[in-house]
Amino acid sequence: MFGDFPVQNKIVLVTGGGSGIGLKFCRLVCAKGAKVLLADIQLTREAEELVQAEPNVVFQRCDVRRWKELTAAIQACETHWGDVPDVYAPVAGIFEPKWSNFWEDTETDGYGSVDINVNHPIKLTRLALRSLLGRNKKGVVCIIASIAGILGSYGTPIYCATKHAIVGFVKSLAASDEREGVKVVAVCPSFVNTPLWTDAPDRVNQYTLESAKMLAPEAVADGMVSIIENGQYGGGTLLEMNATGQRVLPEWNMSPPDIGYHWESEDMEQRYLAPIQNIMSRERRGTPSKL
Repeated sequence: MFGDFPVQNKIVLVTGGGSGIGLKFCRLVCAKGAKVLLADIQLTREAEELVQAEPNVVFQRCDVRRWKELTAAIQACETHWGDVPDVYAPVAGIFEPKWSNFWEDTETDGYGSVDINVNHPIKLTRLALRSLLGRNKKGVVCIIASIAGILGSYGTPIYCATKHAIVGFVKSLAASDEREGVKVVAVCPSFVNTPLWTDAPDRVNQYTLESAKMLAPEAVADGMVSIIENGQYGGGTLLEMNATGQRVLPEWNMSPPDIGYHWESEDMEQRYLAPIQNIMSRERRGTPSKL
């Protein structure tokens, strides 16, 4: 049995720690006595303030699409604290922006969404296993998945595909806690009130989102800490979180999550699918989106 794993005095590596869920998670584990390597491309003002105020929070620039930079983030922990991280939190992710979108389809060398949402957490998990085994240490990998990993969305098929990939990946590594002493788990939140949404008002309108039905990023960070620290959550655990509560997703016979939104109404469907229908109409007329 893996057992409890308090983050106090542990080294925690967080990708995407510069804003949103990742930043709230950095704050929370720092307050609990962890040493934090905040890895991101850039920092928000709030993140800069945290780094400046807390000597145990160190910033490392990291583009998660570049595997050498993921390795460098682990090496930075060794430089600052003399050891590899105990906890690895791949939080960085994107929600089909226009530059990496199935329907816009402007990329020519692969979907960046897949690199960020799938390849990055999978590679960081592999690096975590190698690093922890090399030091004969126990550790935890906690990945941000989504309820999109257990349902589908016509509007965002790449995003759903990437989160389905993470759900399958975490399930596949369920035995790693007993076999290798490395627990791999994931949280599956519904809509979260982060810059992913707040910085994109068109997207909020498209999905008819209401802040009251969205999760606070602090709540997701709390869920991450809980699933990391509490021994009752074994390897392969998927913790679904939404505005009405949370539950561990069973292996089989899952009932659908209640996220407070119902897509059956004609008005909501038209609003939600309107951008896609516009693209498809242009292509149907023989004037496809610019490649």
